[in-house]
Amino acid sequence: MHREVVHARGHDNVSAAHASTFEVTTDDYLTPAGDCILAVEADRAPVDFDEAFVAAASDADATIIATLEADGHEHTVTGRGDPELTFASERSMVGRTSTYVDDRTVMLDAEQAAEGFDRNLVAALADGVEATFTLTIE
Repeated sequence: MHREVVHARGHDNVSAAHASTFEVTTDDYLTPAGDCILAVEADRAPVDFDEAFVAAASDADATIIATLEADGHEHTVTGRGDPELTFASERSMVGRTSTYVDDRTVMLDAEQAAEGFDRNLVAALADGVEATFTLTIE
């Protein structure tokens, strides 16, 4: 099993309304238009992930599990890896319900996007609480 843990925090503009993606970013700001972003100020980006994790995630049969925890709330989304994933982004990690790949993509065919995240978790993130984003490959 491979795991990457990222520490971030919520922001008062977290709305988690996006229908096809969810995102955690190293950026320290969030505009209301960023309705896929769940947390900001991430302490790591995909480019920082361990080579073994990236290799495991590039298997089309890999199951990737994203877990976001904040203020006693937790939400998990399952998706898959792909040989096209590069983990080259120095800014953001994006889970996608689609099969679109760019350097920010960390998961394809996610079972849900930002709009599907637990609303109590989203409310806590909108209060700016500390958050932990964990990616696990099974």
